[in-house]
Amino acid sequence: MSLKSLALIENWPVPSAAAGVVRADGTVLGVHGPVGQRFPLASVTKPLAAYAVLVAYEEGAVELDEPAGPAGATVRHLLAHTSGLAFDEHRTTAPPGERRLYSNAGFEQLGDHLTKATDIPFAEYLRQAVLEPLGMTATSLEGSPAKDGVSTVEDLLRFAAEVQAPRLLDPRTVAEAMTVQYPGTKGVLPGYGHQNPNDWGLGFEIRDSKSPHWTGASSSPRTFGHFGQSGTFLWIDPDARVAAVALTDRAFGPWAAEVWPAFTDAVLAEVEGSGPVR
Repeated sequence: MSLKSLALIENWPVPSAAAGVVRADGTVLGVHGPVGQRFPLASVTKPLAAYAVLVAYEEGAVELDEPAGPAGATVRHLLAHTSGLAFDEHRTTAPPGERRLYSNAGFEQLGDHLTKATDIPFAEYLRQAVLEPLGMTATSLEGSPAKDGVSTVEDLLRFAAEVQAPRLLDPRTVAEAMTVQYPGTKGVLPGYGHQNPNDWGLGFEIRDSKSPHWTGASSSPRTFGHFGQSGTFLWIDPDARVAAVALTDRAFGPWAAEVWPAFTDAVLAEVEGSGPVR
């Protein structure tokens, strides 16, 4: 099966784009574009970093509720963007657990915490714990664990298959990662404004009833994933039992807010056989 809906990326106003869709059993339903090309991930780096932290948790190197980051915060707070740290500055602007303050600084402190706990540089821990076991040979972390990953559609499809049917983690740990942490917490979803609630799991954003949103109108509320300011996204819809990845080389903007939801709806319609490709 090759999904015709993936060809919609040819109409996106970007210099280069690649996309792919993978089922929960690891079956790649289709790819389109230069799927072996390495693209900067921006914040799609965060789910990869979070997965490494969850491996460290299962290995006993860290605990989710141990102190980390600013005073009163924990590893869980950092993963769920409720530590109170500012977006890109290492200063606190709210008490832990009070608001959903999306924070690159939080993931950087998370990386520092894991490095100290394991005595392994975070990029190397990520490589050993996640990238190497999954065969993600074209993926690397070249700086901040919040935003400096580089990868390909081929590699991220391997990751998306893993999250849907975990081998590196206990499925219960992944279920926790896709469960709302600190329910009812308000906050701003970057690029989409204030959301009440602004639901988040452990390193993954959860769609729920957010509007507007970068996924589709037909995406289930349980859909989770991440998008990046480099024009990238990865979503997993556990109800449809399918995941999609799209990478581009144009910064996120109004163009993405317009074409991404239609793309997602077309993919889901084709996968589920519920309607024609638009």
